[in-house]
Amino acid sequence: MTLRRVALLVATVAGLVFGSGAADAAPPAAGSDGAGDSYYPQDGNGGYDVADYHLTVGYNPATHQLRGDQVITARATESLRSFNLDLEGLTVDSVRVNGKVAAFSRNGEHELTVTPQRPLRRGEGIVAEVVYHGVPAPISDPLLGDNGWQYSASGGAFVAGEPHSAATWYPVNDTPKDKATFHLSITVPKEWGVIANGREVGTHGNTHVWAEETPVVPYMTTVGIEQWEFQRGRLGDGTPVVSAFAPGTSDATKAAEARLPEILDFLASKFGPYPIDAAGGIFLAEPIGFSLETMSRPIYSGRAGNIQTIVHENAHQWYGDSVAVEDWKDVCLNECFASYAQWLWSEAKDGQDLDTRYRSTVASASAQFWAGKLYDMGPGKEFTSVYSKGPMALHALRRQIGDNAFNLVLRTWPALHRNENASLPEFQRYVERVSHQSLQGFFDAWFYGNSKPADQYLYPGSLKPQA
Repeated sequence: MTLRRVALLVATVAGLVFGSGAADAAPPAAGSDGAGDSYYPQDGNGGYDVADYHLTVGYNPATHQLRGDQVITARATESLRSFNLDLEGLTVDSVRVNGKVAAFSRNGEHELTVTPQRPLRRGEGIVAEVVYHGVPAPISDPLLGDNGWQYSASGGAFVAGEPHSAATWYPVNDTPKDKATFHLSITVPKEWGVIANGREVGTHGNTHVWAEETPVVPYMTTVGIEQWEFQRGRLGDGTPVVSAFAPGTSDATKAAEARLPEILDFLASKFGPYPIDAAGGIFLAEPIGFSLETMSRPIYSGRAGNIQTIVHENAHQWYGDSVAVEDWKDVCLNECFASYAQWLWSEAKDGQDLDTRYRSTVASASAQFWAGKLYDMGPGKEFTSVYSKGPMALHALRRQIGDNAFNLVLRTWPALHRNENASLPEFQRYVERVSHQSLQGFFDAWFYGNSKPADQYLYPGSLKPQA
């Protein structure tokens, strides 16, 4: 069956599933060219909600040429005469909407505007097929370095980056606000292996098929093309585990990843059942500036294959992946919790006294440390204090509300918002309900403020200095 026929079939099914909706009083309008994030307002788009990406890619490492055919299944959330997708640099060859040729144009850094032959009604199913090609290029970030599609010294390629990355290799609604399932079929020369998100569906000749059935934020999708060494297994509940190691990966890194089932069992004891449909890791040779919690299968810098980093990135499967940020100013909900997971691991596995660790950090902290914000820190500053001041704030919160309430919050918050988005103010309100405490002063001091907390918030509970 051709992709065109598949698109037409899916369009018919989508219309049945989503429905055409009642006629709107308002005339069809152009969908927004941004999703309205307070830091990156042009990222993502408005007017529709994506259910699934079905991406077919051919990639030649020798020439870096990529050819893609993306089928997006979505639903119009308003009457649309046109809508936008995000795509960085690559050349669009054709677009079809619900089986019919559509007009398209490019503007700005990443906007692909699609105009169907007829307007779309609110509630109507959309199947957009975009055929494209080109040489993908990363997005440069002043703090993290390259984001998105990147090249390895071996000639392979991989995808990693936040807050942007997906638009460097496929057309997408590139916002954390729009999660969707992700299906990838990628063809590469026979000497190359492929790893991606989700479960291995199979390999047919030189074509590798992966399926991520847990709804995923676009920047958490990935693919790695390399001469991988694979390790496969299963968790106790049957969840498949696939890890891939680039040539030259150390035995110490492989031994650390071999403890992944133990790590996930520990994290599940703190955060509740593992919320993703697969597990594993992607271990690069390249010493990139970060590791990243790509869904089901974090991707690791060549200098970061250690237990603490593996704990951190897999904690994100609960805090950051299953529950994603509502807005980038809420990123503490990702990074503060993943960083505190490292503290919890050290407490449980290494016998570390976290109160002592906390007091030692307070004693040595600089004015710059306290000036870092954990909420609404400003664009480009998201990935700073959340790693250092963030776990301190959570440990103080633990002592403020007590272990019983704190542990209950850690376990129930991810279940309450599974496969959804959430904000830090929402988290505050939830903690207040669970703990039966008014915590505005505490959150003002630790999360919303940019100065050293007063002693009543700095030393709650057992953190009070000994007389």
